[in-house]
Amino acid sequence: MNNHETFLHAITNKTVIELIFNSKEKGVITRKCIPYDFGPSSKSSKIKYHFHNLNSPKGPHPLPVLPEQIIEIKLLNESFDPANYVTWKPPYNWFIKRDWGIYS
Repeated sequence: MNNHETFLHAITNKTVIELIFNSKEKGVITRKCIPYDFGPSSKSSKIKYHFHNLNSPKGPHPLPVLPEQIIEIKLLNESFDPANYVTWKPPYNWFIKRDWGIYS
């Protein structure tokens, strides 16, 4: 699977991923993440991968990453419950369709 296919698989199967990407500020970084979506961000019209960063030194937070910054997306042997990470109110206007129950 390529990185995009791995990302889609992780959304469909609610699988935690390891993201390796090139940060403009810090160089190559590896983070454990929840995959959220792929599309324009609310702050920019640029298409980005959207993650929830679980192991940042500054604590968990949203992490948008441009496609060209991604080095590798790896599936981890760990699942997640969207109820623990989708903290905003509906509607959930995902660009990528998914079956996450009430969080779809």
